[in-house]
Amino acid sequence: MNTPRSRLHALIPAFAFTFTLGTLIAAPLASAATEAPALRGEVSSSKEGKMEGVLVSAQKAGSPITITVISDAKGRYHFPRAKLDTGDYAIRVRAIGYALAKPLSAKVAEGKPALLNIRLQPAKDLAAQLTNAEWMDSVPGESRDKRALLNCVNCHTLERVVRSKYSAEEFIKVVLPRMQGYVNQSMPGAPQLRKGERVMEERGDQRVQIYKELGGYLASINLHNRSTWTYALKKFPRPTGEATRAIYTEYDLPRPVIQPHDVVVDKRGIIWYSSFGEQKIGRVDPKTGALKEFEVEISKPEFPTGVLALRNDREGQLWIGNMYQASIARFDPANETFKFFQPAKEDNLPSTQLNQVSAMNSGVDGKVWAQNSGFAGVHRFDLATGKVETWAPFKNSKDVHNIYDVISDSKNNAYFTDFRKEHIGRIDAKSGEIKLYELPTKGASPRRGSMDDQDRLWFGEYRGHKIGMLDTKTETIKEWTVPTPYSACYDVVLDNTDHAWTGSMTTDRVARLDVKTSNFTEYLLPRSTNIRRVFTDNTTSPPTLWVGNNHGASIVKVETFE
Repeated sequence: MNTPRSRLHALIPAFAFTFTLGTLIAAPLASAATEAPALRGEVSSSKEGKMEGVLVSAQKAGSPITITVISDAKGRYHFPRAKLDTGDYAIRVRAIGYALAKPLSAKVAEGKPALLNIRLQPAKDLAAQLTNAEWMDSVPGESRDKRALLNCVNCHTLERVVRSKYSAEEFIKVVLPRMQGYVNQSMPGAPQLRKGERVMEERGDQRVQIYKELGGYLASINLHNRSTWTYALKKFPRPTGEATRAIYTEYDLPRPVIQPHDVVVDKRGIIWYSSFGEQKIGRVDPKTGALKEFEVEISKPEFPTGVLALRNDREGQLWIGNMYQASIARFDPANETFKFFQPAKEDNLPSTQLNQVSAMNSGVDGKVWAQNSGFAGVHRFDLATGKVETWAPFKNSKDVHNIYDVISDSKNNAYFTDFRKEHIGRIDAKSGEIKLYELPTKGASPRRGSMDDQDRLWFGEYRGHKIGMLDTKTETIKEWTVPTPYSACYDVVLDNTDHAWTGSMTTDRVARLDVKTSNFTEYLLPRSTNIRRVFTDNTTSPPTLWVGNNHGASIVKVETFE
C-alpha cells in the first residue's frame, strides 16, 4: 500500500464535495460485473507471479470518489463500466508487503477498455503497512497486555505507539496521564480534554498501578533505547476466493478532522453521518454527491463537542447522542430542525455523557431510551410529558461497570451492554425490573448492537473478538469468533439475507457471518479504516454495507457479489 495511513499526517486539501455520480450508481453490481470493463489488467510481482487479493483503487482527477476492486486467483482485476466514467485516474494498490515502483495512472475512454498491468515490488517499510491487529499479533506480551492496547486505538493507530521512544517512566508520569485526560472523540490534530471524571472509573491508587504495568509494557515494545524492534513483524494473508468478490466506493469528506462515527441511509436513500468530534451531522445526496452539514446546538460551551450515535426511527426521524453536551436530540429531515431532551438536573453532572439513543420502537409507548456513561445509567424520556426516568443498575456493585449501548425490542423493553464486563441487561418497559444475562466469554466487553425483526439482539464483543446474539424470546446466547485475530468487534447488524455484519477498529476489515452455516467472509478495505457503526441498506440486492472511516474522514460503501 502506498497511501498514508491517515490523512491527518498529510493534510491534503480536500476536494470540493459536490459532484455527479451519474453512471457510478446506475447499474446493479451483479450486471456490472459481467459487462465490458472500463479498466482492466493483471497484478503480478517477481516473487509471486500473478497475485490474488490485491486491492486496486482508481480516483478520478478532481473527484473525492475512489472506486476499488480486488484481483482474482489469476491476478486479474477489472473495473465495471458502470463504476468508472471517462477521464484520467490515479491508481493505488493495497497488498501487504508490496508497493508500486512508481505512481501509476490510467485514462478511461468510451468503447475499448483501458489496459493497465501492474507490477509490484517489495515494500521498503513494512511497518507502515501493518494494521492495528497485525501490530497486536506481532508484539510480545501476555493476553492482558495486548488487551490493554485496545484502549489506544480509540484515538490513533498502534503504529504511533510502537514508533515512539518514551521510557517506562515517561509513559507512567507524562504520556498515560495525558492520554487519560482526553475524551474518546480526540484524535491527532483535534484533541479535547475531559471535564469530569466518570463515577465508575478506577480509584487513584488503582490507576497508578495500571499506569505502572502498562507503561513498562509499552516501553518494552516501542523504540526506546533501540533503533528497531526486537520482534518480527507479522502480516495477515491477503484476501482470497469469496473475499475478493467485492467493490468499494469511498467518499472523501472535505475536512480531515471530520470523524464519521455513525453512517446511516434513510428511506429516501440519502446518506447521513454523525461527526464524532464536532457539533454537526452531515447529509450526502447519493445522486449529486452534495454535502450539507447541520450545526447541533451547544448547551455546555466549556465541555467537549461531538456527536456519537445516529439512528433512524420508523417515522424517518433521526436521533443523535449528544455526548458531553448532555442531551439526546431528534432531527426532522423534512424541516431540518432539532428537538433536544435532557436528563434531570441531578443527573446532569460534569461527567454526564449521553452517547447512545434508541427510538426505533418509541411508537409503542411514546418513550425513547438513552444511556449515560457518566455513572453507568439508563434514561427513558417520555416525548409527550417530558418526564425522565433513570435506572442505575450497578449503583451498589463493587466492580467497575460501563453501560455502552441501549437497544429496544419490539415492545420497547430496553437492553443494554456492559462494556466493562460480560453482561447484557434488560429493563422491562412496564415494571422497570432489571435482569442481567451473562455472556459465555469472560471479559467479552459487549459494545454496540442492533435488534432484528425476530427480537434477537446482535452485538459486538470488543475484547472477546466475537459476534454475539441474545435471543430475547428464548433467553439463549450464541457467539461466533471472527477469524482474524484481535478483530475487536464494535457493532453488529443482521441484513435481510441472514448475514450478520461487523466492523473492526483494528483489522481494516468488515466481516460477514452466514448465520445458517456459521461461515465467515472477511473483506479487507482499501486503506486504514477505523470502523465504529455498521449499517446495511436492505433495499439493494444483495444488501449494501455502509461504514464510516472514523480516522480517515471518509464514508465507505461495500457491495458484494453473490
